[in-house]
Amino acid sequence: MNWLFLFFAFLIGIFNTVQSGVNAQLRESLNNPILAAITSFLVGLMVLLVAFACFNQNPVPALADLRHISWQRFMGGVLGAFYVLTVIFIIRKIGPANMLCLVVAGQMIAALTIDHFGFQGFAAHQITLPRIAGAALLVAGVYLILKN
Repeated sequence: MNWLFLFFAFLIGIFNTVQSGVNAQLRESLNNPILAAITSFLVGLMVLLVAFACFNQNPVPALADLRHISWQRFMGGVLGAFYVLTVIFIIRKIGPANMLCLVVAGQMIAALTIDHFGFQGFAAHQITLPRIAGAALLVAGVYLILKN
């Protein structure tokens, strides 16, 4: 497995946690959780537009072609908005460690299910005893961290 990809995955975890705190601080500064989420997404959109302008090498589909894309394929934006807005609401109440533990536990359960059944076009990877044991250890770790 490519170590650079593993390193970037690790960075995603760090940045995701930092992003949660930054967005919570933005909420406090703006005194509005929904406006904080909108602002976060607008700043992200600006960064993506710059990255697109600098690095995109793929053709841009015509607007007419977008009509043929299933609505489910656009749900990533909805799920991302749900994540950011929910984090902004809950992180100060339950704390970053508790929140991220529950997020990771939810991600692991969803990932194992998606892997097992090959949902969303992924190759199927059977749920095995070692994978179940790993998930159980993760959930046990979540319990210990949440126990405070």
